[in-house]
Amino acid sequence: MKEELVKEWFERGKHDLDVAKLLIKENVYLDVALFHIHQAVEKYIKGYLIFNDWELRKIHDLESLMTEASNFDSEFGRYLDFGRKLSGYYYEERYPPGPMSSCTKKEIEEMLGLAEKIIKRLKKGI
Repeated sequence: MKEELVKEWFERGKHDLDVAKLLIKENVYLDVALFHIHQAVEKYIKGYLIFNDWELRKIHDLESLMTEASNFDSEFGRYLDFGRKLSGYYYEERYPPGPMSSCTKKEIEEMLGLAEKIIKRLKKGI
């Protein structure tokens, strides 16, 4: 049962990651790509935490989720700043009013690369 739930979290995260890559490749709606990068990382972390018997909480803050993940793998503590930054973009995109992200395509591609590195480690940990 738990393995199926983890698999579902990871599959949903993969969908978000694929959407982000598509938007970046097409160079459209880059602000929305950031949202999907955040969603992907969030879903993979939640799957990883559930695998480690974490009780699901409705939380979207990546810094908090990475802090919890670091209880099982201290390496995730290295990504707290990234989690904080990406969560900031998530809230900017999701909750107007306010400007949309002004990140460049290059910056977003770098965030995607780091997100993929984190996801790879999360997948390796189950």
